[in-house]
Amino acid sequence: MEIANGLEPYMDHRLLIERLNEPMLFEFKATPAEWNAGLDCAIERGWLVLHESGTYARFTQAGMDLFA
Repeated sequence: MEIANGLEPYMDHRLLIERLNEPMLFEFKATPAEWNAGLDCAIERGWLVLHESGTYARFTQAGMDLFA
């Protein structure tokens, strides 16, 4: 969530998944399974909504409130 919060949103407040991948996998050295578990957790907790295409996510109000 901290990585997502630090990203510059793309049009319509989209968080491009490819922009989340790079820091998670290369900077923080997460495995793909860890990265997927983190994304799933954020979705389950209602902080992010993943678009059906899987190419971007958006913060929900609950997700935005974490950083307010």
